[in-house]
Amino acid sequence: MAAAHDEIVRAYGDSQQRAVLQTSLTVERLWRELATADLTGSWLRGLGAAMLRAVSAGQLLAASTGQSYVNAMVAADGLGQDYESGASRVNARALSGAASDGRPLDSLLYLPVIRTKTLIQGGLTLQEAMTGGLFQLQRMVASEVADAGRGAAGVAMVGNRSVTGYVRMVRSGACGRCAILAGRWYRYSADFQRHKRCQCYGVPATEARPGRHLNPMSFFNNLSRAEQDRRFGVGGAEAIRNGADIYSVVNAGRSTATLDAYGRKVVATLEGTTRRGAFYRQMLQETEQRTGQRFARSFADVQRGLPQFRLRTPRLTPGEIYRLSEDRAELIRLLRRFGYLN
Repeated sequence: MAAAHDEIVRAYGDSQQRAVLQTSLTVERLWRELATADLTGSWLRGLGAAMLRAVSAGQLLAASTGQSYVNAMVAADGLGQDYESGASRVNARALSGAASDGRPLDSLLYLPVIRTKTLIQGGLTLQEAMTGGLFQLQRMVASEVADAGRGAAGVAMVGNRSVTGYVRMVRSGACGRCAILAGRWYRYSADFQRHKRCQCYGVPATEARPGRHLNPMSFFNNLSRAEQDRRFGVGGAEAIRNGADIYSVVNAGRSTATLDAYGRKVVATLEGTTRRGAFYRQMLQETEQRTGQRFARSFADVQRGLPQFRLRTPRLTPGEIYRLSEDRAELIRLLRRFGYLN
């Protein structure tokens, strides 16, 4: 049975890494097509839009395997798929086209252009600056694609009530911040804490298989001295070798951008909230059904006197939904409301 689980996890990990690699290669090719004499101009003339499409496609590819991964693990435990009616399909597209912190993806992808210009102004050669911008871009792309994959798996774990939680696992490239969390069990409603280019992933746990817990010190001790120094810092690694508590040495915290809504600070995204967005259309339809008022769909409707619909509901990110919800029923309800389950 353990071999079957390991094979499922390996296949899922390979699919996620392929999505990251394919997307990284595509954006690298597009980056090299930028006109160095007019970076912003060539970005606006189509290369920026091409990068946005490439990263959105990579996010969709990574997110599309999350539910099948969770279902396969549940089936390998000999359990049935227990989805609530009307919440049995993860909407992978809802996790594509936006940055994981909620900002528009195109504005995030433009930051390496700004970085390149800053490096040139700082005295680097054009080639050095372009290399620095590409490095930043690839780091962003790797994080955003991986986050979409983790997000889809997390939504599937909430929706599938056979899943009780997940165990955090680390890949070989994991840093010290992740190592101290290796093998820790989290409730299904816990958002997956990660940093840029995080190498961790979650393994669904059920009552039939609570999960294998790892000792972070085992991870540390299996590294070479040079790798310990690189991942934990020279001083931190030396302190751990001398008996310091690994949890005290490493700070695994993470910050997010927030906005004021619902009478509190929340993390929200603008993705899907424009007039052509799926979430906007969903809220428009719900408001019309609730109020009996029809809103304008076109300029002709406006001329006929129909009111325009204004979206006043910030779209919460999955992580914020996990933080705010008190039970699984509420989690499922909010994931459906904000378009992550259908």
